[in-house]
Amino acid sequence: MSEGQRFQLGTVGALSLSVVSSVSIVICNKALISSLGFTFATTLTSWHLLVTFCSLHVALWMKLFEHKPFDSRAVMGFGILNGISIGLLNLSLGFNSVGFYQMTKLAIIPCTVLLETIFFRKKFSRNIQLSLGILLVGVGIATVTDLQLNVLGSVLSLLAVITTCVAQIMTNTIQKKFKVSSTQLLYQSCPYQAITLFVIGPFLDGLLTNLNVFAFKYTPQVLFFIVLSCMISVSVNFSTFLVIGKTSPVTYQVLGHLKTCLVLAFGYVLLRDPFSWRNILGILVAVVGMVIYSYYCTVETQQKASEAATQLPQVIESEADPLITGDKGTGIMGDGAVDPVWASNKDLHA
Repeated sequence: MSEGQRFQLGTVGALSLSVVSSVSIVICNKALISSLGFTFATTLTSWHLLVTFCSLHVALWMKLFEHKPFDSRAVMGFGILNGISIGLLNLSLGFNSVGFYQMTKLAIIPCTVLLETIFFRKKFSRNIQLSLGILLVGVGIATVTDLQLNVLGSVLSLLAVITTCVAQIMTNTIQKKFKVSSTQLLYQSCPYQAITLFVIGPFLDGLLTNLNVFAFKYTPQVLFFIVLSCMISVSVNFSTFLVIGKTSPVTYQVLGHLKTCLVLAFGYVLLRDPFSWRNILGILVAVVGMVIYSYYCTVETQQKASEAATQLPQVIESEADPLITGDKGTGIMGDGAVDPVWASNKDLHA
């Protein structure tokens, strides 16, 4: 099996793991929150991250992966930012209508595209933009019901979108910049995320629910679902970092909307949630957008790979022939510096 085939297989595995684990934890948490009344979402997330860290520590002790320390300030900033973004998303849901919260989640994709275009000079073709537009319209039809606006909720939603986009872009760039795996990054950032949410979690949950997480009556059934949720979260957190590292923040958001559609469908089948023709139409439109996005992503990736394969022999030839070395058109300048045109092409292929 070639390197490219192994990478594609790994990507498909990461995407599948992310979908299965995320849908599973949503169904588990829905039973925990809706049926059993455990409404402390932020505190529960801090427990998820703590269990994830402990699981990774055991895996490290078993030598299933190698610990690779790198820039501690980057790890700390990244972990705290991730924790804050989760808290802001929960606050956004608490201070806005469900419809406006869904619009907030939809805004993450265009915001991520904008940030990557401005700061990383990443190009998104018209086909990709069109497919993302179809996807967002479909998810909007399926999930957005009411749009009740208020100043505080709007500010919280804006902050939640920005911090979430930056955190997911950092997940991708840190792995590539420091050459660390998703497991290594998750292991080092988990403690900072967990501590951030453990500190602010009870306060936020108390603000949103007027209940005290430490005064809640923990029955055996509640404890069972909490433990189950924490166990599934290990897979969710791992697959999140894995998907963003292997693909991109935008692809991860597209995958997130696929999960939303699946959760709606499973909610109707398993939990008998209300389901309308509007939900069905929205899901179908969203799936069309996802299929188009996946198709054009695959086509453009293959085109970039073929372009890189054709450019590589030219670079090698220019390095070998001193008469050609001075020609900027080959990609390598006479003084050994990289041609700005060649450098910009590398940025686009990254």
